[in-house]
Amino acid sequence: MRVVCLDQPPNQYSCRPYLIMGDWSTIEDVNTLIDPGPGGHVIEQIEKTYTGVGKKPVDLIVLTHNHFDHAAGVKELKERFGAQVVAHQTGPEVDRCLKDGEHIRFGDATFEVIHVPVHSADSICLYCRDEEVLFSGDTSLRVMSSEGSYCRTYLNFLERVAKLRLKKVFSGHDLPIEENISAMLEYSISLVQKSLKTREAG
Repeated sequence: MRVVCLDQPPNQYSCRPYLIMGDWSTIEDVNTLIDPGPGGHVIEQIEKTYTGVGKKPVDLIVLTHNHFDHAAGVKELKERFGAQVVAHQTGPEVDRCLKDGEHIRFGDATFEVIHVPVHSADSICLYCRDEEVLFSGDTSLRVMSSEGSYCRTYLNFLERVAKLRLKKVFSGHDLPIEENISAMLEYSISLVQKSLKTREAG
């Protein structure tokens, strides 16, 4: 599996788009764009990237959720590449809805859909067991304080992710996380637990 972190537009608030391809760019590989961002700024970058001979540059567009900075450019990308669009909930240009626990192919790898309605009701994360990689969208794995207003659904999600084998986390906005992931999750869980206990006790 190859992951290309595409550039964000310089003068517009945007997520961090990712293009996923197979190692050898075979016909069977599913070239996948996660979160195109707010416009068509990634089209030129994709067209300059080697995505395989006789293949569409983008077969599939995946939305981790339908907020503007992640999804507003989907129509332009869909029209340019003729790609299918998938998300957890129906929305503009969405062709199919993904279910929690569903497995789907990106590049030459298989990913599991994890629905986590915390950042938004339709938010999902995407986990590849073989590559030990997680695309987390805007669901944060790094908690810095117990002062936040956290919910038990978020705690359950962190505990679920902490059980996964992870070498790399691709965030919706920040740089990829490659070190101390287990320790980070353990600390985040402890802070969320503390916050929930304090609120429930009060």
